Amino acid sequence: MSGSNNNDGYHGMISNTLGSAVAGIVSRTFTHPIDTAKSRLQAQYSVTSASSSSVTPQYRGTVDVLQKTFRTEGIRGLYRGFGAILVGGTPGTVTYLCTYEFAKDSLSSAMKGQDDSSYNNNDQGGDFLIHFSAGMIAETIACIIYVPVDVIKERLQVQHAASSSNNSASSNYQGSYDALKKIAKTEGLSGIYKGYAATLASFGPFSALYFMFYERFKSETRFYLFDPQRIQPKTTIDKKEIPFPWLVLCSSSAGGLASWLTSPLDMAKLRLQVQRGENAVASSSSSSLVSYRGVVDCLQTVYRQGGMRGLFRGAGARVCFYAPATTITMSCYETCRSFVAKLLVAEDR
Repeated sequence: MSGSNNNDGYHGMISNTLGSAVAGIVSRTFTHPIDTAKSRLQAQYSVTSASSSSVTPQYRGTVDVLQKTFRTEGIRGLYRGFGAILVGGTPGTVTYLCTYEFAKDSLSSAMKGQDDSSYNNNDQGGDFLIHFSAGMIAETIACIIYVPVDVIKERLQVQHAASSSNNSASSNYQGSYDALKKIAKTEGLSGIYKGYAATLASFGPFSALYFMFYERFKSETRFYLFDPQRIQPKTTIDKKEIPFPWLVLCSSSAGGLASWLTSPLDMAKLRLQVQRGENAVASSSSSSLVSYRGVVDCLQTVYRQGGMRGLFRGAGARVCFYAPATTITMSCYETCRSFVAKLLVAEDR
């Protein structure tokens, strides 16, 4: 019996790792241009002239960013920072999803006990808390990898627009590795981890809300497809495999909803991360910068300047990025994990 449990644990670890690695690479490849658009939209109002009371936007929206970036910088411009994502983001995704699964299982065992056969279909309050907490824990651990990658990626994504607005022909960073070296040299470890708290304040709630919505949507989908009368125990229904189209619907709905609700936090996180880079650009010009002391100060400043519209600037691009990103990530993850698990079980027979 213990040998079977050991095999189950080993199979789970392998399938989770391979599934999350494939999911991270595929999703980032398809959605990185949208992420570039989101970053530029959110960052374009960070630098303001001291003598000007208004800011003329360089970009009018997501499509406008994509068109202008492609026209002036080509496909390379749309994929600025992708090297950092490919090298650092893949281990981050593996850490993120594997930590979530581990935290979810651990919290579930602690809250329900090893034998949860009596867990009924209406007692889902505990599930909300388990998935919310597991999502927050996963993000806290994964941010150790994600934040340096995010800082490099976003500096590269916004620097061309910043140099253009300052009539500068040169760029601070020539690539991901060059950005890492220069940030480490000029700003130290604090520069590499600039905005860790802001990132966690943004993506912690996003991950918590996402998994809370996603797991609930999956649960309701299983009942809808396999047990509309809700006769069978939830633990039995949870073992049913959801068809791929329904999995896409669950993940995209959860991703869109969670990303919209947390968009102001993401905007604050990005501005805190890029303001040091912008300070370096502005120090050689006559521009002065809006300087934010933290997440709350950033949100208050943006709200005073632009109201709710300012807080949710870039929200459309964020939803356009995270709805497909989470859909591709989780659909690939669930599908690959299931496929690998079946292969491992077949090998043992």
